Amino acid sequence: MTTAALTTRPGQVLADLLPATRARDIALVFGGAAFTGIAAQLAVPVPGSPVPVTGQTFAALLVGTSLGARRGFLSLGIYLMVGMAGVPWFAEAQSGAAMPSLGYVIGMLLAATAVGAMAQRGADRSPLRMAGAMAVGSLVIYAVGVPYLMLATGMSLSKAVAVGLVPFLIGDALKAALAMGALPTAWKLVGRRG
Repeated sequence: MTTAALTTRPGQVLADLLPATRARDIALVFGGAAFTGIAAQLAVPVPGSPVPVTGQTFAALLVGTSLGARRGFLSLGIYLMVGMAGVPWFAEAQSGAAMPSLGYVIGMLLAATAVGAMAQRGADRSPLRMAGAMAVGSLVIYAVGVPYLMLATGMSLSKAVAVGLVPFLIGDALKAALAMGALPTAWKLVGRRG
């Protein structure tokens, strides 16, 4: 590889290392939606909570970080719209708009966009910055998901926090640790640092 091949443009994310075509972007966007739908099926019910522990939050944040803000938004937008239209690829093979956990999916759309924008500014290049991006993404998901859960179920805010946030904090820390290693390592493997 030449030195020029190792240089990245400002605002570049991992997906931008593939040859740029419209077909690439379409495949990445639909692939990110499908990846999120598959990861959502890795679900473990949480006793007393209508929200399971799933792989979909990690997938959504990974999609946003890897694809960037625009493609991450489009990918999670497709995931949300197709699931609301009836494809059973939300957590536990659910679909539709009447789920009490739909707010988390809406939050994932916003979070993928936020972490994608952060990755475009280099947040995916170091473990510490990646941890910060994952924390911001998780906060965005909870900021939408917990109030939606409260309104959809009639729970008090404290109850919604107890069943829709607290049981997931340890898992979110583990997901952040995975991302802290995965994305900076991917950049290192391709020989590009930001």
